[in-house]
Amino acid sequence: MSQLTDEQIDRVIEMAWEDRTTFDAIKVQFGLSESQVIALMRNQLKRSSFNLWRKRVNQGISQKHAATRNPEINRFKCTRQRSISNNKISKR
Repeated sequence: MSQLTDEQIDRVIEMAWEDRTTFDAIKVQFGLSESQVIALMRNQLKRSSFNLWRKRVNQGISQKHAATRNPEINRFKCTRQRSISNNKISKR
């Protein structure tokens, strides 16, 4: 995890917040396991933001786990999802 740049950390956080981006996709792109993503989120987010994220991932709202994901979902990001603001790195 310490090998990631600020831009990469910012992107991992953005991908983790996206409901349709699976942990597998993050692992392929950045080499981080689910537990490493959770640790990164815990370290980088405010406590309340981390708690909201974990609650969302564990409630089934999110499609973060490929095994429980609806097979009809074939894209990472919802078309209605807004980009996350106020991260360290400004969005494009």
